[in-house]
Parts: sequence; C-alpha cells; structure tokens
Amino acid sequence: MKVLFIGDVYGKPGRTILLEQLDNLKNEYKPNLIVVNAENSSNNGRGITKSFYKQLMSAGVSCVTMGNHVWGNNELLEFIDESHIVRPANFYNAPGKGYDIIRYNDKTLLVINLLGRTYMNANLENPFFMAEKIIEEHNATFSLIDFHAEATSEKVALGHYLDGKASAVVGTHTHVPTADERQLTGGTLYITDVGMTGPLDGVIGVDKKIVVDRFLYGHSRPNEVAETKNQLNAVILDFEKKTIKRINVIQ
Repeated sequence: MKVLFIGDVYGKPGRTILLEQLDNLKNEYKPNLIVVNAENSSNNGRGITKSFYKQLMSAGVSCVTMGNHVWGNNELLEFIDESHIVRPANFYNAPGKGYDIIRYNDKTLLVINLLGRTYMNANLENPFFMAEKIIEEHNATFSLIDFHAEATSEKVALGHYLDGKASAVVGTHTHVPTADERQLTGGTLYITDVGMTGPLDGVIGVDKKIVVDRFLYGHSRPNEVAETKNQLNAVILDFEKKTIKRINVIQ
C-alpha cells in the first residue's frame, strides 16, 4: 500500500496549490490512499471549513487529520461526526473521533491523530499510551500516526516508542520540513516534520513583516496569511517496500 501524506495546509494559498497539484502528484507517485493535514486550511489559518472538506473528498482524499487548531472554525462541529476528519485522539472529551480506518482492496489503514504535550497543551492524555492503545485495539493491516507536536524530541521519542508497532509516524505542526525521513530499526517509517503546504516566503505561513516586527519590538498585530509564491510539502510512504520519500513542490 502506498500512501501520500500532505503536510499542514495553510490558508487560501495552501488550498490553492494543493488542489492545483493533486492530480500531478497522483500521476507521478500513484498513491493508493491520500491523507491531508488541514487544521490550518481556513482563510485565517485556523480550522477547516465544510466547503474545503468537500473539495478534498471530491479530489480523492481519503482522510483528513487535524491538530491544535482543530476547533478554530466552529463550523466543523456541525459535520465532524459524519466525516473522515480525524481530530487529536488524546483530547479527553471532544466531538468526532481520534482515528479512522480506511479500506483499500483487502487491506486496511488505521490513521491516528495525536497532539504533543511539550510546549503545547499539557491537559491532554498521554499520546504515547493513547497511540499504543488504539493500535492494539484495531487489527489494521497498516497504521499511520500524524503526531502534531512542537518539540522535535517528543516526536523522535514517539517514533522510537512505536517502532515496530506503527507502520509510520509522521510529524506535523512546525511547518518546516525536516530531512530525517528514514526507516527505524524496528521497521517503522518516520519523519519529524513533513512541512507546510502554503506560502513559501512568510514565517511558517504568516506575513513575514508581522512576525519580524514581533521579534524586533515585542509588540504584535494579528497574524495574516502571507501572500507569496506557494509550496507543497508531503511524503510518499510505501508500506510494502518500507520506504518514505519527501516531496517538495514550489509554485
């Protein structure tokens, strides 16, 4: 089974390049299933709209994962229970589900979304135990963990903890792709962060002047999505061949 995983879609620029490039990615990499992290896909970079979710499904996306901005657009509450949207599993009580099982021919893919706790929200269930529990409870052919976390150390640690238990652990959230894609010693495919799909020349998607001024002067104005040329970051995972490859497309 080959799975295309696309990193955090940020604002209108991310939506635009994703929908423009998806057919090209399908033709080149021939994935069986497509998973997209879309927790930043609304116009302000927070949450997801129903209209974009429908566009993703119509374009052939199999499952959508989220993150710390999952509830950034309240519209999601109206349709999450009937969707293939996976919110972080380690929320204590929340609408929707923390995992999805997708069938392809005679095989199944278990997709789990988790939030890290370091430098984020500590009021979460332990993502290490939560991931292990969900994997053990579902006898899926393959499993893919989207670990939405700030600290690289927490991501690497989860990869090693699930090595040999999960088919793949991919990191999201920091919006900067890492160059450490590899197969761990127990066979799990791993990358610390897939990167962002959205503005190339902002600061992790935000207008660069806003963020630079924030560091220079200590004052701030609300984030605005950068208007620059766009990029798409993704990985293609082959669970039979045990390979993971980074993909970077620049508009």
